[in-house]
Amino acid sequence: MPRDAEATKARIFAAASAEFAAHGVAGARVERIARAANANKQLIYAYFGDKEGLFNAVLQHALRELADAVPASGGDVEDYVDRLFDYHAEHPEVCRLLLWEALEYGDRPVPSEPERTAHYQDKVDAMATADRTGDALAPDVLTLLLLGLVGWPNAVPQVRRMLLGPDGPDQRDRLRAAVRVAARRLTTRP
Repeated sequence: MPRDAEATKARIFAAASAEFAAHGVAGARVERIARAANANKQLIYAYFGDKEGLFNAVLQHALRELADAVPASGGDVEDYVDRLFDYHAEHPEVCRLLLWEALEYGDRPVPSEPERTAHYQDKVDAMATADRTGDALAPDVLTLLLLGLVGWPNAVPQVRRMLLGPDGPDQRDRLRAAVRVAARRLTTRP
């Protein structure tokens, strides 16, 4: 792909990620994405087909970036949740995109579900080999719970604020410590 096309796609992904995170699929406007990306609206349709295709490409791109930045490893579970916590703090749009996807699709299969299921299985496999001292949780349940511990406070910032007070470094440090404690407790038999 020529450099200009790569740069244009990068601008489209950035603009579309912000637009979809703020408005979801139904509320997002391709015109706003094109304007923010300094791209032609017809070019967006040529690249992605339609708004839903663009949303799915943006979400897939965001999840690939997350997977590359925070690979699940068979090492220390607390280190994994720390890295995941930091990533979600820096990229709150990822949780929002996943929530919009859930609202759009409900229980129906999502695009690229087999590939994404395989990706999540990699995380489950890593949790199966992680440092765990006799915990009773199956690796798939543990993975889901760890993702929820990290993701949920970012997905509902209003609830986080109501329970923990104003956003800031103290709140973030307190929450990070609590997530580490919860991860340790989930992976250690009492």
